Amino acid sequence: MTQERLWQVLDPLWGDPRTLSALLCSSAAAVVLLKWLGRRQIQQKMEEARRTRDLALERMEKAAHRFKQKNPGTQTAHVLSLTMVELVEKLKEGSLSPESVLYSYMGKALEVTREVNCVIDFIHDCEDQLQKLKKQKEKGLLYGIPVSIKDHINCKLSQQINFMLILPAGINSTLIPAWMLCALYLWFPETEIPHSSADLPSYDCSNPIFGQTLNPLNHQKSPGGSSGGEGALIAGGGSILGIGSDVAGSIRLPSSFCGLCGLKPTGNRISKLGAVSPITGMKSVTGMLGPMARDVDSLALCMKALLCEEMFRLDPTVPPLPFDEEIYTSSEPLRIGYYEGDGYFQPSPSMKRAIQQTRKLLQDAGHTLVPFAPPKIDYMVDELFTRGIFSDGAAHLVDCLKGDIVDPNLKSQFNTYRLPALVKRILAIILKPIVSVSSVLQEICKVGEISVYREVGCSFLGVLCCFKCLIGFILKYT
Repeated sequence: MTQERLWQVLDPLWGDPRTLSALLCSSAAAVVLLKWLGRRQIQQKMEEARRTRDLALERMEKAAHRFKQKNPGTQTAHVLSLTMVELVEKLKEGSLSPESVLYSYMGKALEVTREVNCVIDFIHDCEDQLQKLKKQKEKGLLYGIPVSIKDHINCKLSQQINFMLILPAGINSTLIPAWMLCALYLWFPETEIPHSSADLPSYDCSNPIFGQTLNPLNHQKSPGGSSGGEGALIAGGGSILGIGSDVAGSIRLPSSFCGLCGLKPTGNRISKLGAVSPITGMKSVTGMLGPMARDVDSLALCMKALLCEEMFRLDPTVPPLPFDEEIYTSSEPLRIGYYEGDGYFQPSPSMKRAIQQTRKLLQDAGHTLVPFAPPKIDYMVDELFTRGIFSDGAAHLVDCLKGDIVDPNLKSQFNTYRLPALVKRILAIILKPIVSVSSVLQEICKVGEISVYREVGCSFLGVLCCFKCLIGFILKYT
């Protein structure tokens, strides 16, 4: 049948209102059905993840109970009361066994997670790893120390004691192998993170699968984000050392909220191959993996163990700079610059008070404190920070969450990110009195346009974008 003949047959049907109504209704029903099926599939996956978590915690509980029955004389309270430095010394001299430490913290981690909902998985291979660890003649800097890990690092253990991998998205991470070879420690739980797995959209720790993590010091408060599960577990006493990640405060905020010590290392100081991020292309604002613990000595010991030749060999992008023990242990007075406000955001009275108290303590210790004002650069926050973080206009984050059940704490920001560029520009004008919100919207629009045009390549839109930028450059400097 020719195209003309087909159209002649169909044409009367298209003119029938009943046919059009039926087609529209069936199309709408199909769309609704597809959305329902997609949402149902997501809900099933969430339920499966919860069941997996429950089974993992159940296995964790059985392991801790089994050890307690076989070793009734273990002084769990004593083990949990030791600092990490003290614990390392007792493990190396043999007065404490790695089993007693691992299962003591395993039991405490279960207790803490029932209270504040912070552990989402139990790394089952840690028991096999423990048996192999006992056969090792060499005792590394963190020999036998149980370490918790933030969930987005997605740890997976191999069968070899000296080689452990992080395997998200098919990428082998060097973080764990380097630590394993240098420190011989034990991984045991994974901790909760916010829905987006980054601290940028939310300073809380909640996701639609496992729910809200609470602050162990005050259940009415948040532990902070995005390494909130780590912060809650360590502050509650369920872990002595954890690994978090930090872009704009993900280690530092939970440490502050939970009364801990945390370190965001200098960019590229530690290998982060394999860690998952919801935002791609961040080069100027660098996210880093780093330690969280109860005291500074624990952080220093952790960094000594991590900054080893094996990590430098496995990841050649990391500068081969070992931990400088001479500088760290030096007693020479330091000259330290400080400020109480950065000129962009107004600090709270408690922040100012903390700076003043720290300044006094450092001065009393013999150091020289020099006040200074950070340079006020108009484009610092807008163009460098916002564009550095949202280098793709938040497109990757939106793609990751598209069709998903978005956590209520993230929903308002997610809805803002996915608005059309024109709407964002209008909102930026309306919200101009609120400088930070307005500028963020403007910058997201700019980087979003650039990212879209890069995807299109040599398309007409890309040419228009380049032409627009060229005209703007000429007008600005003529």
